[in-house]
Amino acid sequence: MTSALYGPDGFFVSGPGPAAHFRTSVHASPVLASCLLRLLPSLDAALGHPARLDVVDVGAGRGELLRSLSVAARPSSSGPASAGSLAAAPVPLADRVRLIAVEKAPRPEDLPVEIEWLDEIPEGVTGLLVATEWLDNVPLDLAVHTPEGWRYLQVDPATGEESTGAPVTAEDADWLAHWWPAPPPDAVIKKFASAGTATPDANLMINGVGDRVEIGRTRDEAWAAAIGKMVRGLALAVDYGHRREDRPVGGTLTGYRGGRQVAPVPDGSCDVTAHVAMDSVASAGERVARCAYTLVSQRDGLRALGADGGRPPLSLASRDPAGYVRALAAASAVAELTDPAGLGGHWWLLQPVDITLDPLMAR
Repeated sequence: MTSALYGPDGFFVSGPGPAAHFRTSVHASPVLASCLLRLLPSLDAALGHPARLDVVDVGAGRGELLRSLSVAARPSSSGPASAGSLAAAPVPLADRVRLIAVEKAPRPEDLPVEIEWLDEIPEGVTGLLVATEWLDNVPLDLAVHTPEGWRYLQVDPATGEESTGAPVTAEDADWLAHWWPAPPPDAVIKKFASAGTATPDANLMINGVGDRVEIGRTRDEAWAAAIGKMVRGLALAVDYGHRREDRPVGGTLTGYRGGRQVAPVPDGSCDVTAHVAMDSVASAGERVARCAYTLVSQRDGLRALGADGGRPPLSLASRDPAGYVRALAAASAVAELTDPAGLGGHWWLLQPVDITLDPLMAR
């Protein structure tokens, strides 16, 4: 998975980038960027208006999010700063914001000069660290439960053919015991039955989808390491995920290419991704930050930052037709990002580091 995604010819390193293959909340609309712009002045105030406010985008793709923020950071040359501009903040931010993209791919040639491009998270971050659909692409191992216990699932990187490998290490076994314990056979059968799936046979119960799990320890370590690079501020992870009480039977490993879901063959031709054990990741970050985290739905997170997606009143159509069309388009964009069957299915994990979180999520 590491080679397929981040090797010299890996999916995220070569080619046009993720936006050519799938839509994230960043690619779908400017709503997420607008909400972060509303968040930054509150975060700046909570930090005491530091001389430099970092905005670090981890897994930046081709810099789409920071491109949007860089427009808001540019000072206006034609009069007062407009609403939504960082120069219009109560304490101007435009000359203090440092935009940093973290990505393994080479720097795009057309990236604005004010955006820094790094291949690792820098030390000493003071400000906002954002990871939008990054953790689901942190490589992990899979395991299957056998009569002898958990064993790694091996894969042929050329064909995707799978086979059972060696027993998992003690470290991975401990993670599974705590965060993704093997369900008893009757529990797996009930889950299949509740989904309208035929009861699996004994062979499937041992080696098949029923006892297939994704070991999220590497995601825990990646998130903890990211938090460890922060001095003060807020880290926000936005991703598809699940919690211990509702782990998906058979896991979530899949692939994406050209806008379509495909088999997760790790040959570099497609995205290989699995949902995130959000509670495990959150616990790992909390241990480093020593501050309580908040885990909410994307719907609740966006609404807390002022994006409610409400349809504009029809009376506006007669008074201001152009304004009504703009408001309707804005509401549709929010609706896409809050749809629980789509991007609204994301979790938001907010991890403060040496600040108070509550004021940041107030309208």
